[in-house]
Amino acid sequence: MIYDDKPSTWKIIEEELNKPTIFKSRESLTPEYIPDNLPHREKEIKALVSAFKHLITSPGSFSQRVLIVGSVGTGKTVTARVFGRDFTRAAKIKGYNIRYVHINCHRNRTLYNVVTEIARQLEIPLPSRGLSVKEMYDAILGYLDESDTYAIVTLDEFHYFASIAGSDAVYFIVRTYDDINASIKRLNFIFISLDTSKLSLLDSTTESYLLRHMIKLKPYTSSELFDILKYRASQAFYEGIVDDEILRFIADYEGSDRGGGGNARHAIEILLLAGDIAESEGADKIQLDHVRKAIMKTSREIINISESILYSPVHELIILWAIIRLLRRTGRPFVKMGEVEKEYEVLCEVLGEQPRRHTQIYEYIMNLKKAGVIDARTSGKGLRGRTTLISIHYGPLDLFEKHVEDLIYRRLGVSKR
Repeated sequence: MIYDDKPSTWKIIEEELNKPTIFKSRESLTPEYIPDNLPHREKEIKALVSAFKHLITSPGSFSQRVLIVGSVGTGKTVTARVFGRDFTRAAKIKGYNIRYVHINCHRNRTLYNVVTEIARQLEIPLPSRGLSVKEMYDAILGYLDESDTYAIVTLDEFHYFASIAGSDAVYFIVRTYDDINASIKRLNFIFISLDTSKLSLLDSTTESYLLRHMIKLKPYTSSELFDILKYRASQAFYEGIVDDEILRFIADYEGSDRGGGGNARHAIEILLLAGDIAESEGADKIQLDHVRKAIMKTSREIINISESILYSPVHELIILWAIIRLLRRTGRPFVKMGEVEKEYEVLCEVLGEQPRRHTQIYEYIMNLKKAGVIDARTSGKGLRGRTTLISIHYGPLDLFEKHVEDLIYRRLGVSKR
């Protein structure tokens, strides 16, 4: 390709655009993406269908209000969106006009903004002159009656709206039909909150309205996260780009049963960033070190690992060095306790140190685990016998090894051989 008479940046842009990519659909790993399937939230989807079934069996008979609660990354938003998308599709096939509206209350934090956004998403033409909130709301209800339409409105991050807009604004929304004489009730609501304590500022009656139908989402376990990552990876990457070993490594790091937050959003973010790192380095597939680099960049907990080991006993550092060397040499996501002990003994011989006994070694490993430097757990199914499996989730390991090695030699007061 000829670049004469073109800006110097043109070649850079062309080369980058023509680079091969490992991504089949990068957007499949972005927070905005709404997947076709939602592994391990089938029970919650079923509960929502049950709650809003009346819109098809006896439309307008009452106004439903459901509260979804759960910590960050438990799938509250995507569960509501998938339900809203698919429920309205199913209703349309059956001849019912049901619309779904999803509003982020962190962005729309006042009652006026929320009501305006409901109208905008429902494509309800409001007069250009300034209207009060009550007038706009009446116009929305009137339009729904005239068009024979029902709506499910989700107020996401509702706890934020409640704290900013206040209890009167919440009362206005939650108890829509208390002061309206309507034989057909067309507005229904889903409220999404981190937990019920965030709603404690509301009056007891309004709070009880919200708590009558509550769906609580638990943090994801490592096996659940593996299924989610497996599904998303199949959409995002070409075949052979990411192995199950990589997905299990991320799932074990983030799984609630492994000491992680059970945060699917964070796990997917790590996978996306690992893919970006692999591609930027020209790799043809995602490796464990790409994931470790991604975890280091996205970690909320690991601020500075070097501070955690600065005052560790020297033999604790030698144990850590042995772990890093084994992980680098084997390329596996974890190594066994027995392997670490053997590697530790080799390093002690190199350093001229007397190796500690098994009990002391185990204590050092537990100390490193408590400090968040390593992950250590008892092996489960798939391995003969019971042993301690040890891993490091952040990286890059080559730089970490150099840091630990230098620290050991400084502590021993000797030069590298």
